[in-house]
Amino acid sequence: MNASEFLDYKNWVVVGDVLNSSKYAYKILDSLKKQEFNVAGVNPSVTDGKIYNCLSDIPYKVDVLDLCINPYKGIKILKEAQELKIDKILIQPGAQSSEILSFCELNGMDAVEGCALIELSKR
Repeated sequence: MNASEFLDYKNWVVVGDVLNSSKYAYKILDSLKKQEFNVAGVNPSVTDGKIYNCLSDIPYKVDVLDLCINPYKGIKILKEAQELKIDKILIQPGAQSSEILSFCELNGMDAVEGCALIELSKR
């Protein structure tokens, strides 16, 4: 599977600094919303009620997890994703690490390194 094929799925979650308009996580979340995806933002560092703090709070079955967060924090998110049986992971530039890729491979997750904004711009 490649990054563009993930756009065939409508239920997404973007993990990262989704409240900061200068960050890519915010831009990705906004772009997915504008293209009518069912999408929510998760930031494990924030508990202000505007976004979710963890994946298990999302009120729908997530098809694609867009990882736009420091790899150190990303591995914790992937462990939660595994428990929730989220198996399509889009890893944004800067969020990748050998540990993340190994974890995904060992746990049967379809992990693709790519950029959601580039893929959305092709639609």
